[in-house]
Amino acid sequence: MTDRNRNKGLKEAVDPAGLASLLSRASRAQKGPAPVEKWNPQHCGKIDMEIRADGSWFYMGTPIGRPALVELFSSVLRKDEDGITYLVTPVEKVEIRVADAHFIGVEMHVDGDGSGRRLTVRTNVGDVVEIGRDNPLRFVIGEETGGLKPYLLVRGRLEALLSRALTYELVSLGEEIEVDGRDMFAIRSGGEVFAIMPADELNRLSG
Repeated sequence: MTDRNRNKGLKEAVDPAGLASLLSRASRAQKGPAPVEKWNPQHCGKIDMEIRADGSWFYMGTPIGRPALVELFSSVLRKDEDGITYLVTPVEKVEIRVADAHFIGVEMHVDGDGSGRRLTVRTNVGDVVEIGRDNPLRFVIGEETGGLKPYLLVRGRLEALLSRALTYELVSLGEEIEVDGRDMFAIRSGGEVFAIMPADELNRLSG
């Protein structure tokens, strides 16, 4: 990279490799996410970058095919209270587009059963998260398909949508549990109960 490109900000960087070089100086590359929640940088507008519904990343309409670049960009993501997702450094932040979730849950490990069960999910960008109080699940019924969409809070306000295969695996672990006086079809993990839907509604849909 030239000295001229090295001095550019995020918004002015001309290619994914240039962005990566800039971000690597702000993030803890290969050491997990950067401490973006502690930074209060200037808002510098938008950048033509998008995380699509399938978890793929695009820059200026072109897919970012290198996993290392995607992992680097994901390490400096932050979703603020305004609902907008940003790439963040200590001195600036730029908006990017997110079609659905920030990440995709691609692998799940099941340890134990019943109230002692612990479910751990790996995302497509390398986060490993145990489902529990600090990293809860929420469930949404897709407007277009009517299918179940489980979202896992990964860090900050960033979420992972579990893949279809993981959704099937998760549902297979469900059980009827009384929650606030009502029988719910729910998932247990990390000592917590995450309700999917009322048991009677599930029985109606299955009937």
